[in-house]
Amino acid sequence: MIGRKPLSEDPSDEDLKVSAPERWAAGWPSLYESLPLALTEMGVERSIKTLTALNQKRGIDCMSCAWPDPPHRKTAEFCENGAKAVSWEAGLLKVPASFWLEHTVSSLRERSEFWLGQQGRLVEPMYKAAGEDHYRPIAWEDAFAVIARELNALDSPNEATFYTSGRTSNEAAFEYQLFARAFGTNNLPDCSNMCHESTGAAMGEVIGVGKSAISYEDFAKADLIIIMGQNPGTCHPRMLTALEDAKRGGTSIVAVNPLLEAGLINFRNPQRPRGLIGKGTDLADQYLQIRLAGDMALMQAVSKRVLDAEKAAPGTVLNHAFLTRHCHGLEEFRAHLEHLEEADVLAATGLRSTEIDELADRYMKADKVIITWAMGLTQHKKAVPTIKEIINLMLLRGNIGKPGAGPSPIRGHSNVQGDRTMGIWEQMPAEFLDGLQREFGFDPPREPGLDVVDSIRAMRDGKIKILIAMGGNLVSAVSDTTVAQTAMQKTTLSVQISTKLNRSHAFVGDQALILPTLGRSEIDRQSGGPQFVTVEDTVCAVHGSAGRIEPISTTVLSEVAIVSRLARAVLGENHPVNWAGFEASYDTLREHIGHVCAGCEDYNAKVRQPEGFVLPHPPRDSRTFPTASGKAMITVNDLETIEVPSGRLLLQSIRSHDQFNTTMYSLNDRYRGVKKGRHVLLVNAEDLSELGFTDGDYVDVHGEAADGVDRVLAQQRIISYPTARGCVAAYFPEANVLVALDDVAEVSNTPISKSVVVRLEKAQAPDFAPTH
Repeated sequence: MIGRKPLSEDPSDEDLKVSAPERWAAGWPSLYESLPLALTEMGVERSIKTLTALNQKRGIDCMSCAWPDPPHRKTAEFCENGAKAVSWEAGLLKVPASFWLEHTVSSLRERSEFWLGQQGRLVEPMYKAAGEDHYRPIAWEDAFAVIARELNALDSPNEATFYTSGRTSNEAAFEYQLFARAFGTNNLPDCSNMCHESTGAAMGEVIGVGKSAISYEDFAKADLIIIMGQNPGTCHPRMLTALEDAKRGGTSIVAVNPLLEAGLINFRNPQRPRGLIGKGTDLADQYLQIRLAGDMALMQAVSKRVLDAEKAAPGTVLNHAFLTRHCHGLEEFRAHLEHLEEADVLAATGLRSTEIDELADRYMKADKVIITWAMGLTQHKKAVPTIKEIINLMLLRGNIGKPGAGPSPIRGHSNVQGDRTMGIWEQMPAEFLDGLQREFGFDPPREPGLDVVDSIRAMRDGKIKILIAMGGNLVSAVSDTTVAQTAMQKTTLSVQISTKLNRSHAFVGDQALILPTLGRSEIDRQSGGPQFVTVEDTVCAVHGSAGRIEPISTTVLSEVAIVSRLARAVLGENHPVNWAGFEASYDTLREHIGHVCAGCEDYNAKVRQPEGFVLPHPPRDSRTFPTASGKAMITVNDLETIEVPSGRLLLQSIRSHDQFNTTMYSLNDRYRGVKKGRHVLLVNAEDLSELGFTDGDYVDVHGEAADGVDRVLAQQRIISYPTARGCVAAYFPEANVLVALDDVAEVSNTPISKSVVVRLEKAQAPDFAPTH
């Protein structure tokens, strides 16, 4: 059947099935889980047009992860989850007009994210008036008039906040931040505040650039790749091909993760015969099941072993020439680690000394080392110093600024890094703001704005009255779900620019607007002709993306068109910025990007090259470090471990395999052996025994934050699972209810969703009895 019907009822966990977790990723299942879905959702013609263009030169940039494209593209340059992402976006199902008559806003709050996302594409602007409980159709010009009226009635521009999702293109992001600053505020929170903000804060301070310091080609050149707090098999599956190529070329791989993840153990590449009929490629040579939040201690322990080895054999271990010429702080760091106690390291990591010895030995034998990480490291209280310790270790042996080596945060959202380059940040530096002033003739606000957590606080406290969200699903993505939902409902107006329904359309202000927008896969026609957009991937490569299929409806607008018309309505037709010109031709936006954004000179010409171009990165390109000292900073960071009371555990939130951020493609998590359900808790077998629970029991999970509020994730089915002792895992975003809004990482203000102290209390099982 082409173009499925929407779900009528929310599925429960009644048919939940649990099996042993897989020990390999991809293979045949990746094909039969994705291609039939594409045909059902999109039909043959749309499937061929999208999938053959996905991640190709001058094709469609995948709207899923930010993994970089290889220099030589395969015919099928997409993964299982990329195919699911484009099927979800480009499907034929539309939300019908009758839906809005049948469902009140209040009733939508009772629906799950999965049900809402399965209702189809949004195709007309919708408005909920003050005091009403239904969305009703509204003309585009009337929708913009509502927003203009409310924004211009504020006592201060800082009573509005402008959120951005990483799906937003560079052109839309640049225009969006320009509009917010022309309106008069730096309140520009974005999804990066909740994921890699800790990375930017740490790397920006110690090497001067908060981005990956490698290229795609460096993976195949590395002697050792250490993958920390990251699940590539689910979150960026195309990375597995790069790891397979590196492994077959002789690279060693070490995985550091509390959970045994199939994609770090073995990869059966579905585009190679070996992956379909053979045993695939073993990836991790060493797998360290570290305790949650133990990564800082591990990095310090490895660095101490490196320094001890140098002390035992002077001149043979450290890269003295690199350290002398490019680094500052070695002696202070050496003195600090003299006091590192092995007992504290073992308690923090849950590892054995021999395991750490092995990792240190691998590191010292490797000339070229890459360390990658994702949110398993960035969402802890000590995330920023943890990442600084990664940099410390890399600097000791000069593992930056040479082929096959470097620190590499892996971004999980398609253009989240590009949005920051374009100015989506509440605290852009003066150089960027000066550039806006020179280019557009107005003085942008200079005081820092609000990030995500501070925006939620301000909405809760009545200080933010209007939320405009360019994509995303803020109410579900952010921590402390109950507080976030209440905060959203305190606004006078909430505006969501969206392709599909989510729970941010249900928890809304007194007035609410839904503005439907084009997907990245769709042809974007403007008065100046068909348009393309640009994005930046995780290794700073910028390239174009152009839709291939007809839009789902003639009534949806592109993000650029929405912002252009919104700006004209709010700021007036006589505003000095040519907003209408931006909508007519995105080249005009790109000309301004080239004049304002660092590294983007001659932007229009560069992005028209088949490969696009790579942004400058001084530490990577020339071992130049634009820090306060002009050198890479080796820093001293005090080790602080989380004290978990007796009978308590540390919880992390995780994504399922059939999930992208808050979007669920199904209720399955194939690699972890979970099918047709999400209300589960993964717990170590020894912890279960110690706490008096067994596999299959139901528990309520209580978060134990410092504020004393009892936050509960109710009725979770326990699964005995190979995770580190003392650590449990539950699905995101459901587990966000356990994370206190004020529990954030130092410096970055990122929610600490990977280290939540919880207790488990016996709960009554539901009426149904799932199969095990």
